[in-house]
Amino acid sequence: MKEFGFIRVGAIVNKLVLANPLKNAEEIIKEIRKAKKLGVSIITTPELALTGYTCGDLFLQDKLLSDSEKALEKVLEETKKLDIISILGMPIKHNNQLFNCAIVISKGKILGIIPKTYIPNHQEFYEARWFSSSKELKSSNIQILGQITPVTTNILFQDQTLKEAIFAIEICEDLWSVTPPSNNHTLAGATMIFNLSSSNELIGKQEYRKSLVSSQSARTISAYIYTSSGIMESTSDILFGGASMIYENGSKLAENKRFEIESNIITADIDILKLANDRRKNRSYMNMVSNTDYITVKVDIANSIKTLQRDYKEYPFVPSNEQERNKRCEEIIEIQSSALARRLLQLKNPKCVIGMSGGLDSTLAYLVIIKAFEKLNRDNKDIIGITMPGFGTTNRTYQNAVDLIKEYGATLKEISIKEASLLHMKDIGLPETDRSITYENIQARERTQILMDVANMENGLVIGTGDLSELALGWCTYNGDHMSMYAVNTSIPKTLVRYLVAWVKDTTTGKKKEVLQDILNTPISPELLPPDEAGNILQKTESSIGPYVLHDFFLYHFLRYGATPKKIYALAKSTFKNSFSAEEIKKWLKIFIKRFFTQQFKRNCMPDGVKVGSISLSPRGDLRMPSDANMETWLKELDEIDN
Repeated sequence: MKEFGFIRVGAIVNKLVLANPLKNAEEIIKEIRKAKKLGVSIITTPELALTGYTCGDLFLQDKLLSDSEKALEKVLEETKKLDIISILGMPIKHNNQLFNCAIVISKGKILGIIPKTYIPNHQEFYEARWFSSSKELKSSNIQILGQITPVTTNILFQDQTLKEAIFAIEICEDLWSVTPPSNNHTLAGATMIFNLSSSNELIGKQEYRKSLVSSQSARTISAYIYTSSGIMESTSDILFGGASMIYENGSKLAENKRFEIESNIITADIDILKLANDRRKNRSYMNMVSNTDYITVKVDIANSIKTLQRDYKEYPFVPSNEQERNKRCEEIIEIQSSALARRLLQLKNPKCVIGMSGGLDSTLAYLVIIKAFEKLNRDNKDIIGITMPGFGTTNRTYQNAVDLIKEYGATLKEISIKEASLLHMKDIGLPETDRSITYENIQARERTQILMDVANMENGLVIGTGDLSELALGWCTYNGDHMSMYAVNTSIPKTLVRYLVAWVKDTTTGKKKEVLQDILNTPISPELLPPDEAGNILQKTESSIGPYVLHDFFLYHFLRYGATPKKIYALAKSTFKNSFSAEEIKKWLKIFIKRFFTQQFKRNCMPDGVKVGSISLSPRGDLRMPSDANMETWLKELDEIDN
């Protein structure tokens, strides 16, 4: 999994014996071994984990400090055969000063020592009584246990093979400061920040602590691994709860249960390449590059992950939580309808013309127009809904289209395309028995011509209905349903369209609700081929181009994070293991790649349309892609995969 950028990290909250480093070393060794069995490559302990944070003036005792070194030596010896990087919190003597430090070790070697920068000395904290700040360091190297190692806050630990896998460290109060060291660490290249902390518990503090970690992770586009001292610290005046958490670019991957007496570990798989891709795309990220000099220590981060322990959503565009999903749907409809209302105001309030098929996409676009008209206090009669029965139109979709137009008080027009299509087929010499793509596209273009001409007659604006997934696959007729005067669905993937229509359905009643429910139950089809003998839809889109649930998954990871075909395949295989075989996933992924590359010419001339989510295919907005790009290496990478 390391080849795809995944690194498993962990955080320990160790059961503490206060002021007994050797006992603590035994417990930490046990937890490091446990972490290794869990497939962890980098593990961290809390601040001053070898001694305890609340030792007070015992930090001035030579016995405690010498025992700390012995404890470090014990951990080095007992873990030297383990392929894992460990970060230990302990006090370090150096040049007549004492520093609160993080010690990075692996295979018996001390790789680097990072001292704390911001030393709290207020309220319940009085560390300045014992510890110096990193700003007071007199030299940048230290000899400890016979090893010479760098000692500075500005150390980057970089993997030998996965170059983007770089971690750095800050300690507790460093994060709470106005300018955390991790700001510079991440600008210098660190994709993972480990924070060794001792943060006591107060009412409401946990939520603030989580928001702090989340926001710093998001601001720095990094993974942030945080762990804090547990309840076995001194309780003379305060209690430590042992909070630990792992965030990636603002999103929580793991969190422990606080107030546990026994040791505990949390782990998470960090997607390093996803973070690196986000940084490269965010051109503002490097605008404040620090002039700080860094030492880079090369490390070997173990490739320990056998199976990903993080789940990827089958529907990445759709929130899984119902309450969040409803909130998101409301916001999306607001964005779409507000954008359309603004365009209508610009054009002095023309009528809106829309082709109604009785399918999901045209239904969503129609509902957006209804909402825009509500914002503008306009009469729905200025919405002209046109149903255009063709050779594949079924009674079900026709009736749903008619009912939907009528129920919302719009103006209904019915214009059959059969006679005009047959005449055109005759004009160009296409037999009536032909069922080729030409037969289908004649109907699509005839419908578009009707919409455009009616818009001219009525001083109207043709509202497009095509969605993001169709644009990605080029599943639209060039200069047919591909074209409109304003497209409201261009940033809505097919898997999300259904939820948006369902959300509107749940907020309405009566006949409207019944019609919307039946539309939701109707198979997805362009209805350009005749129905079966029973009058049911015969042409089903997903039978031709593949399941939209897969294509939207491919699209999300391909465009949002620039994932390689191999990585997308691996993620899809894990995510859809109970739904699709490996062969099916590879087959549809190949089709996705082929269609995405070959259909760019359609996207290059797509009409204006509002961006709603993180992905847009607009040539004026998010996607600058040549129509002539070669897909050969993408497909070749898939051919090399052994299922």
